[in-house]
Amino acid sequence: MLDVFRGLKSLVKISHVHIDSPVFRLHYSLTVMLLSAFSLIVTTRQYVGNPIDCVHTKDIPEDVLNTYCWIHSTYTIKEAFKKKVGVAVPYPGVDNTRGKADDRKTYGYYQWVCFCLFFQAILFYTPRWLWKHWEGGKIRALMMDLDVAICTDAEKKQKKKILLDYLWENLRYHNWWTYRYYLCETMALMNVVGQMFMMNRFFDGAFLTFGIDVIRFLESDQEDRVDPMIFIFPRMTKCIFHKFGVSGEVETHDSICILPLNAVNEKIYVFLWFWFMILGVLSAAVIVYRFIIIVSPRMRVYLFCIRFRLIKRQAIGNIVRRSKLGDWMLLYVLGDNIDSVVFRDIVHDLSHRLEAYHNKNSTVRTVDA
Repeated sequence: MLDVFRGLKSLVKISHVHIDSPVFRLHYSLTVMLLSAFSLIVTTRQYVGNPIDCVHTKDIPEDVLNTYCWIHSTYTIKEAFKKKVGVAVPYPGVDNTRGKADDRKTYGYYQWVCFCLFFQAILFYTPRWLWKHWEGGKIRALMMDLDVAICTDAEKKQKKKILLDYLWENLRYHNWWTYRYYLCETMALMNVVGQMFMMNRFFDGAFLTFGIDVIRFLESDQEDRVDPMIFIFPRMTKCIFHKFGVSGEVETHDSICILPLNAVNEKIYVFLWFWFMILGVLSAAVIVYRFIIIVSPRMRVYLFCIRFRLIKRQAIGNIVRRSKLGDWMLLYVLGDNIDSVVFRDIVHDLSHRLEAYHNKNSTVRTVDA
């Protein structure tokens, strides 16, 4: 098991070549690692340990009763959560069922928690997989080891020329590449929001306000409060087992079951509720940030100058005016990956070429007129 957890570290290991934003990396690295680790923990406890213990009689073997109740689910009485423990009921949700057949809350989803967590991890990695496929190693190819300081002047000059020629010859052709990345970031946000609603349905409509309910529970008076975690993940439930008696009549055995696994599940989903909220807010902020970049060329100039202080504002302003959003995005990502001095020279040279080309065309148009 420890070896498996060590293998999860590869999901957090970030490549030195950055082709996406830090928030986007949280989706496919840290979140995927957390969900995979949680899935392994629950799986280990569920299939290696004993996830349920039911009170049995001598007529029913312990393993038979435990297996039956685990497979066919257990239940609680909703009204019993509001009764005083130790006086009216032995435990929240546990009460007699006389006249309360319609007040039952059945629990069967705890069998699927480990699979659900693993499926969530796959969904979180999907936008990353898609972007990595679409990006196709473009940034790594364009870097040409210019992020390494140890390089001869002649070699550095040659690589700078190759990169500059590529940027010049492919100017205004990177919009599709950029919008694909923006689509992946949008998919990441939709995934977080969609998973919140998916888990809300998974837990019978109790997940969307789960974190808020937990906070209220911690702040409320001890006499009046009802633990929302026990309502979703009860630690003690009821199970009904039917069998033939000695005379051939059907006998009903009512049993109380303890679910120690739910003590782990509740902590996992409390953490996930807050983590998904944080991730959703950050992802939404990134989408707003991208929208501003798309509609405001002036903001692109400002952000570029703030991020790369060695570059003259006039140079980047000249590039933004005479190119498209995709070119700005490509330069911004390249600036995060190559040496700052080399990047400054490339941007300034590209700006000079654009200025010279523009002046030449202006002169030709003036002569023709």
